[in-house]
Amino acid sequence: MENRKFTVSSPDIQEGHFMAKTFEFNGFGCDGPNLSPTLRWQNAPAGTQSFAVTVYDPDAPTGSGFWHWLVLDIPAEVNELAQGAGNGTLPAGCRSFLNDYGIKEFGGACPPEGHGMHRYQFTVWALPTPTLGVPDGASAAVVGFMLNANALAKATLTATYAR
Repeated sequence: MENRKFTVSSPDIQEGHFMAKTFEFNGFGCDGPNLSPTLRWQNAPAGTQSFAVTVYDPDAPTGSGFWHWLVLDIPAEVNELAQGAGNGTLPAGCRSFLNDYGIKEFGGACPPEGHGMHRYQFTVWALPTPTLGVPDGASAAVVGFMLNANALAKATLTATYAR
């Protein structure tokens, strides 16, 4: 059997390329539509029982980056999130966690003006359990820790944005 790599892709954003304003946050001085991009993944490893999606900006001037979206317990039969799914249309059973904007929905790009190019890491995680043992009120750091500790595989698509 051919060993194919777990990958994530999107018709809306491309690796290393600038994102459209469509994916900019609405708030904190930004005025975009705040839509999450379509994400599609394939070739999950054997034993995958659920997925998670995170969006993280390692370039935010915080000392600890900036979490834009954290979704756990995406059912194993799901292999795509449609554009805008981060605003209340996730598949049944998914759990969302507070991002660094203080909301559970997708929070789009909003780097400080004049701060230069930021990278936005859209990561899909393949997990060996239907639900990840993270309490509902867990911080983004705890969610990230548990994902790294338990993932069978992860695939990342990194897009950029600046204001």
